[in-house]
Amino acid sequence: MSNDNDEDLSMWDEALDEQAEASAEGASKAEAVELEELTEDEKPITGEEKRKLDAILDIPVTISMEVGRSNISIRNLLQLNQGSVVELDRVAGEALDVLVNGTLIAHGEVVVVNDKFGIRLTDVISQIERIKKLK
Repeated sequence: MSNDNDEDLSMWDEALDEQAEASAEGASKAEAVELEELTEDEKPITGEEKRKLDAILDIPVTISMEVGRSNISIRNLLQLNQGSVVELDRVAGEALDVLVNGTLIAHGEVVVVNDKFGIRLTDVISQIERIKKLK
C-alpha cells in the first residue's frame, strides 16, 4: 500500500516540476513594452460648462447597499415575526452590491468606522457595463 502512495507522490512531484518549468519558460518570454506618456489634451472647461456641471453636482441621489435578495410568497411573508430567518441568494462573505438610485455601480465590503457601518468599494462597475445594463 505504501508503494502506491510513493508512486502517487512521485507523479505529483513530476507534475509540479513540469509546471514550475513551464512557468519559468513563460516568464522568460515576457517582453518590455514602451508606453506613451500620458498628457492632458483636454482644454479647460468654460464658464458655461462649469455652471451646467455645478447644477448636476447638486442633484441628490439615493445610495444603498444590498446584502442579498429572496423571493417568498405572500403567505410566508405574513408568517414572518421577530426571530424569523429569511434565506438570501448570497453566500456569507460575498461582496455587497452598491446601488445608486437602484442602479448597480459597485461591489464592496462592510467596514466599521467610529462605531458606524460603512462600505469599502472593492470593484467599481465601468460606465460601459452600466450603459449595457440599461438597454
